[in-house]
Amino acid sequence: MDEESLRNLLSRNIKRYRQRRGWSQAKLAEKMDISTNYLSDIESKRGWVSAFSLVKLANALEIEVFELFKPEEATPADVLLAVNRCLDDFSTSLRISFEKSLEDSLKKIRKSI
Repeated sequence: MDEESLRNLLSRNIKRYRQRRGWSQAKLAEKMDISTNYLSDIESKRGWVSAFSLVKLANALEIEVFELFKPEEATPADVLLAVNRCLDDFSTSLRISFEKSLEDSLKKIRKSI
């Protein structure tokens, strides 16, 4: 893994853990006692984080430091969200298909009357 990949992974994980808690960058920065700009720089890969800040970050997010560098794994909640999105898309497609079929059938009936 190169430095860019490491920064990308850290950035994604910080954002993912932060968003799971429903926190803004400002809220997480407040919990870490750092500036929002500094956190924004870390999340956007413009800045790097010290070991001290990594510990503060993990503590604020209530995770272990190593979790900030773990590749993302699908959690049951992530899987459920993905399944629900697929079902919504399928339901929409099915509804559109049904409406089109019904419309075509009505056109045929009108022509025969």
